[in-house]
Amino acid sequence: MCGPAMFPAGPPWPRVRVVQVLWALLAVLLASWRLWAIKDFQECTWQVVLNEFKRVGESGVSDSFFEQEPVDTVSSLFHMLVDSPIDPSEKYLGFPYYLKINYSCEEKPSEDLVRMGHLTGLKPLVLVTFQSPVNFYRWKIEQLQIQMEAAPFRSKEPCMAEEVCSMSWYTPMPIKKGSVVMRVDISSNGLGTFIPDKRFQMNINGFLKRDRDNNIQFTVGEKLFNLMPQYFVGVSSRPLWHTVDQSPVLILGGIPNEKYVLMTDTSFKDFSLVELSIDSCWVGSFYCPHSGFTATIYDTIATESTLFIRQNQLVYYFTGTYTTLYERNRGSGSWVRVLASECIKKLCPVYFHSNGSEYIMALTTGKHEGYVHFGTIRDGQVSFEMLPRQWSVCEQIGVTTCSIIWSEYIAASDDLELLYHIPEFIPEARGLEFLMILGTESYTSTAMAPKGIFCNPYNNLIFIWGNFLLQSSNKENFIYLADFPKELSIKYMARSFHGAVAIVTETEEIWYLLEGSYRVYQLFPSKGWQVHISLKLMQQSSLYASNETMLTLFYEDSKLYQLVYLMNNQKGQLVKRLVPVEQLLMYQQHTSHYDLERKGGYLMLSFIDFCPFSVMRLRSLPRPQRYTRQERYRARPPRVLERSGFHNENSLAIYQGLVYYLLWLHSVYDKDYYFFLASNWRSAGGVSIEMDSYEKIYNLESAYELPERIFLDKGTEYSFAIFLSAQGRSFRTQAELGTAFQLHSQVDVGVVLADPGCIEASVKQEVLINRNSVLFSITLKDKKLCYDQGISGHHLMETSMTVNVVGSSGLCFQETHLGPHMQGNLMVPVFIGCPPGKRLAFDITYTLEYSRLKNKHYFDCVNVNPEMPCFLFRDIFYPFFLIQDLVTGDSGSFQGSYVLLVVGGGPTLDSLKDYSEDEIYRFNSPLDKTNSLIWTTRTTRTTKDSAFHIMSHESPGIEWLCLENAPCYDNVPQGIFAPEFFFKVLVSNRGVDTSTYCNYQLTFLLHIHGLPLSPKRALFILMVSASVFVGLVIFYIAFCLLWPLVVKGCTMIRWKINNLIASESYYTYASISGISSVPSLRHSRMGSMFSSRMTEDRAEPKEAVERQLMT
Repeated sequence: MCGPAMFPAGPPWPRVRVVQVLWALLAVLLASWRLWAIKDFQECTWQVVLNEFKRVGESGVSDSFFEQEPVDTVSSLFHMLVDSPIDPSEKYLGFPYYLKINYSCEEKPSEDLVRMGHLTGLKPLVLVTFQSPVNFYRWKIEQLQIQMEAAPFRSKEPCMAEEVCSMSWYTPMPIKKGSVVMRVDISSNGLGTFIPDKRFQMNINGFLKRDRDNNIQFTVGEKLFNLMPQYFVGVSSRPLWHTVDQSPVLILGGIPNEKYVLMTDTSFKDFSLVELSIDSCWVGSFYCPHSGFTATIYDTIATESTLFIRQNQLVYYFTGTYTTLYERNRGSGSWVRVLASECIKKLCPVYFHSNGSEYIMALTTGKHEGYVHFGTIRDGQVSFEMLPRQWSVCEQIGVTTCSIIWSEYIAASDDLELLYHIPEFIPEARGLEFLMILGTESYTSTAMAPKGIFCNPYNNLIFIWGNFLLQSSNKENFIYLADFPKELSIKYMARSFHGAVAIVTETEEIWYLLEGSYRVYQLFPSKGWQVHISLKLMQQSSLYASNETMLTLFYEDSKLYQLVYLMNNQKGQLVKRLVPVEQLLMYQQHTSHYDLERKGGYLMLSFIDFCPFSVMRLRSLPRPQRYTRQERYRARPPRVLERSGFHNENSLAIYQGLVYYLLWLHSVYDKDYYFFLASNWRSAGGVSIEMDSYEKIYNLESAYELPERIFLDKGTEYSFAIFLSAQGRSFRTQAELGTAFQLHSQVDVGVVLADPGCIEASVKQEVLINRNSVLFSITLKDKKLCYDQGISGHHLMETSMTVNVVGSSGLCFQETHLGPHMQGNLMVPVFIGCPPGKRLAFDITYTLEYSRLKNKHYFDCVNVNPEMPCFLFRDIFYPFFLIQDLVTGDSGSFQGSYVLLVVGGGPTLDSLKDYSEDEIYRFNSPLDKTNSLIWTTRTTRTTKDSAFHIMSHESPGIEWLCLENAPCYDNVPQGIFAPEFFFKVLVSNRGVDTSTYCNYQLTFLLHIHGLPLSPKRALFILMVSASVFVGLVIFYIAFCLLWPLVVKGCTMIRWKINNLIASESYYTYASISGISSVPSLRHSRMGSMFSSRMTEDRAEPKEAVERQLMT
């Protein structure tokens, strides 16, 4: 419950009247800069809602984000774009939602502002960041962004104006398979009104569905619309537990005597009060201690796809419907009770996922006291295991009974282990800020009452908390932080995991700690809070009230937020507001340290600045993509032909389809990203598509700040510089032995490494005395010691680098138009291993060129395939490979070692088969004795067991063998050409390459032609061919010898036939002549004479023919 200090009307501490006047003056002075900022920059802010396609252009509507499948609403429109550079063979789909963007400023109508912004050239730029999924075994790990330019669209409301009355900007809301958490950053193109950048959470809510009437309702329970004050007023705050950066839906319980929870998919920008559909019953037994029954939902934990709750000693979970993560049937139909035979007294969260899974821990009481139930969640499936596996914690520490009050998961451990034995009493600090616990110090009479433990996996800092605060960086030596009073007791801690921790006590006080430092600051109640809330109440801010109750405290994007219930004039309101940590610390510092100096007849108020520097800037920052592995695409809306530039529903749908197609190309990566051709202004659809509007960005510039994260491969370095301008005279000269006087700076920088055995840092100082400044050059480098090999983006080692300016913790602030920003403490998570976005590829171009050079020729297949060139069997094969960086666009030759194996093959593409492990060994190993080798090489280097050859880019090449028992031996030719064969080749550097942490694995097809025949088949073909040839020769000789005789015989037969015909004609003619008269006889004689002449004439050629035959 919040104490009276949550709603101060004035300073509660007694002070003299002069000091109270100075406080009022201080509030005005500290607010003066903000008033100046408001004068120059209007306090404008972006507003974003989600709209379905059918509701684009409607005013005052907002849709829930739960539809996940692409919709076919744009394909018909693409057929109208006959002159545009699109692929007519592709089927274009779209996303279910659009982002509707507006902005508003104080005391001005939003419609007028948006219209004015459009007329002055303002265009919102939308950057959507997709969070990588948990299960990297199913989905590719990548850091993907897409930047879109919003398109102006007229409202569908009736308008009497000629052009426009009200309007908004729209962009598609893209969805990516495997991602359910998305950040939307809205920025301006620099024209028109100045509007600060703003970030929104747009997450998929898998706990919604449509009923029969097409209304949206929750699957976990029933939504309530009345937030009654008794649900929140006077209720103690509770922690907000979830998997960091992975939970699309957050859930918060703790409403007394009701099974109600608050649910949100926008990080409490908006929320719903839901009554859970669970049975309000309590199952007890003789081994379950209990004090009473209540319907209150005590513990709530959200993961990527599953929600967990505890009511009394019962634990339930509900898996959402996320088709982008797994199959549709993984979603729960109702709450599922787990650990039914156990008495669960507390749920403990695991903030980070590992090994492709998320985790949760349940602490038991009763018969299994001293054990922890460890839950694993992967793809919506939940399983529990009881730890320790052999002995309970009570048995390990040698006691009969014990009680586990908290459990923390550390990824490096696979079983439950004891971390540290805390002292019985709180140490006596004796005025010190911290105290190293060695066992020799004196103690107070206040007993230590531990309540929890917290470990930051990035910097390895461990905190044990209760009515004390212990800190350790090595799990062995703990430091007692004496600034936290032992009279208080910590209820929970909110963690940013980037160096800041907020502490909430049982009395609802808020304390603040920078990890690695020893000072603990009280934020509420404090003098700084009094100044801050006084200013807000004077400004009549809607986020503050005189009566308020804090529900929870949490970090989002390294900023601290409160969820607060406000009571104003008997009306309640639940709001999310930023906790201005920097302003509170600055106010507190100035109210505690100031001077009054009399100058003339007046008192001059001055403040003491404890910051050791006045200016801090980062310089020489490298381009971030190589280290952050952030892939970014850019998409702009198609140009419209309308004079005013407003889009219509068709052009927005086309924009949707083009963005969908761009992301689809990224997912398949089998086409060029620049898939659009040149365009012109002629289009049947009224829009124009330009190829430059859809591209991948490889040259992002640094934003003058350290990146959100850094990935380091083997031996990789990251360098940057810090420029510090010192306060006053901060230099001194110091004589060193054997040298002249050296100039030294009072400003120092320290670099703290979480794992110094794995990474190293070097700092070089350059004093710029003419500018009263110092330049520190810092280089972070991997030491090649702490990681073996892994798949790209898998099983990375988490560590961190922290840069501290000595003496700046909580004391240095930079004024910006958005308020003060803390300086002097920089923390960057570092991931050691194979960075995401790298892959191995077969360099077919250079392989062909080098093979042609070494073999002095190149013969391709008869049927040429440009996508799969052939290699001749008798030529030496020289393979080369590339390392392709999909993030930066770089591509270079692979210089490491690798193992090449033929793992499949066949004479045709349709007959390809994968070989078994035994076959792979026989076909590739130089130790094979079965005469089955497919290939060999002159390389003598082999694996440790000598089973396979180890090759590199300097290897002498591969000689194809195809021995007798090899699958490519004795292939039947498909036609008159030599046999061909397709090899399925696997290339891997696992265990043989020391140049990188990446475990590259590549499988590709290799087309070999000109394979020789087996001796038996060759002899058989030779004999058959020889037989056919000899037969043809014999047939030819016989034909030449017998042909004259055949001709002569045919001629004689023809002569005899003709002679026979002539003789028969003669006898017939003679018989007719004897019967005729005398005149006829005369004519007959004359005819016979003529006939005899003819006979003689015929005899002459006959004799000539006989002479020719005789010759």
